[in-house]
Amino acid sequence: MTRQYCHVGARTIAYLDSVPRGSSLRTIVLLHAFPLGANMWEPQIRSIPKGWRLITPDLRGFGGTTDSDGGAPSLDDYAQDVADLLDALGVTRAVVGGCSMGGYATFAVLRNAPDLVEAVVLADTRAGADSSEGRANRKSMLALLDREGPSGVAREMMPKLLGATTRASNPTIEATVRRLIKQQSPEAIRGAIVRMMDRPDSMPVVSALRLPALVIVGEEDELTPVADSRRMAEAIPEARLEIVPGAGHLASLERPEPFNAALGAFLNSI
Repeated sequence: MTRQYCHVGARTIAYLDSVPRGSSLRTIVLLHAFPLGANMWEPQIRSIPKGWRLITPDLRGFGGTTDSDGGAPSLDDYAQDVADLLDALGVTRAVVGGCSMGGYATFAVLRNAPDLVEAVVLADTRAGADSSEGRANRKSMLALLDREGPSGVAREMMPKLLGATTRASNPTIEATVRRLIKQQSPEAIRGAIVRMMDRPDSMPVVSALRLPALVIVGEEDELTPVADSRRMAEAIPEARLEIVPGAGHLASLERPEPFNAALGAFLNSI
């Protein structure tokens, strides 16, 4: 699957696209989890429903997207890249969603460019800001990154990213996730940790949302448990909640068939 590149001023935004440029199909944008990259969505790109185009960008610093050129890192950086990419591709409205950190970036898009969004997909994510314990864990992750680089981050996160069923029955998924993490630069990972640590509470965004929403979560997700997703779904009038059996925090990779079925049914309903 070939990366494509969009140049916005001095910045480069890399992305995967399920169809060639200039398509008149309806568009969905999916934003990746920490600390992976656009390639985590390959199972979805291969199974996008008829009539839809899937775009998956590398968030700032990840994959082939250039990093910040100064200023304090913010999730708004990610939202700006999404808006700039869609503008460059001539897309005026899209379904926008993401997994984990990609969900946080989706909330930033809703805050900064709400007119771009016609529906949302919130996968294995949460609306709240980091707790004091969560911020302490982020700082520990920064120290680990300094000591051991992306390989150390991969080792630390792997038990939390994948569900028990996946770890016991599908070792190829673990190898894929490790590879995706090790491909990322320390600078991208550092910037993402800082952005997540300083993110605002997005529950007011969720509570005000009056758009169709798919909230989808792995049954075995320990990082953002089912209860978090249930709270978000209950706060959104037009939300549907889907629980993916036998999956952890990366449900779209661990169990792509039920994930894709839920995503396809949602897209075909809006």
